[in-house]
Amino acid sequence: MGSRSALPVIAVVALAALFAMSYAASARERDAQARSEPAISTAAALPLPPPAAAPPPERAKPRPRGIHRIAVVEGSLPLRARPNGRVLARAGASTEFGGRRVLSVAARRGPWLGVVATELPNGRLAWVNRRNPAVHLRRTAYSLHADLSGRWLELRKHGRRLRRITVAVGRPGSETPTGRFAVTDKLNGGGFGPYYGCCVLALNGHQPKLPAGWSGGDRIAIHGTDSPGTIGAAASAGCLRAADADLRVLMRRVPLGTPVFIRN
Repeated sequence: MGSRSALPVIAVVALAALFAMSYAASARERDAQARSEPAISTAAALPLPPPAAAPPPERAKPRPRGIHRIAVVEGSLPLRARPNGRVLARAGASTEFGGRRVLSVAARRGPWLGVVATELPNGRLAWVNRRNPAVHLRRTAYSLHADLSGRWLELRKHGRRLRRITVAVGRPGSETPTGRFAVTDKLNGGGFGPYYGCCVLALNGHQPKLPAGWSGGDRIAIHGTDSPGTIGAAASAGCLRAADADLRVLMRRVPLGTPVFIRN
C-alpha cells in the first residue's frame, strides 16, 4: 500500500526533472544564438550621405552660324501665296536658262517654307510644302552682301568675310533694288554679248525702274563688264558689275540658291 502511494510522487518528480533539463537546454541555445548575432547599437544613427546631384540637362546644340537652307526642286512644285493658300504659279526642275532650279529658303512655318522665287515680285515670298517629294532641302554656308552706298560686294562663309570686291551699281533713275534675293543661275557671259563680261550670276530679282528703251528684260544680276572704268560708279541699269577676275571667284565658290542681301 505504501509502495503504491509513492508512485505518483515519483512520476511527478521525473516530469519536473525532464522539464528542468529541457528548459536548461533551451536557455543554452538562446545564449549561443545571442552570442552569434551582432549587437544592435543604441547610439544615434549616423546621417545618410546626401543624394548624388542630378546631371545637368543637355542643352540643345546651337545652330551653326551663317548656315542658309536651300531647296532643290526635282519636279513640278506649286508656289502658294501663303501656307496652304492659293497657288500663284508652279516651279519646274529647271530655270528659264536651262539650269537646275534651286530656291533660297527665307522663312519657315511648320512644314511650310517661304522661298525666294522669280515668279513673284521683289520682297514677296512663295510658300512650298517641304513634305512635297519634289522638294529636297540642302544647306549652304555661303552668302553675298552688297552695300550700294559703299559700292562693294562681299562673299561670306559662315557669316565671315572671305572677299570684298568693288562693283558698279544702278545709276540715278535705275537704282539697284534692295532686299533679299538669291542666285538662280551661273551663266557664261559670252553667250549674252561682251557687255556682260566673262560671267553672270543671275538673280531672281526684278528691276522696276528700267531705262527708257531698254530691251534686255527686267531680271537683275551680278556680272562682269567690258567697261572696267565704270566699276565703282553708279553706271548700270540696276545690275551689279564687277571685274572678270572677281566674277570668276564667285562662279567657283557660290552655289545655286545662295542668298544675296542688297542694302543702301
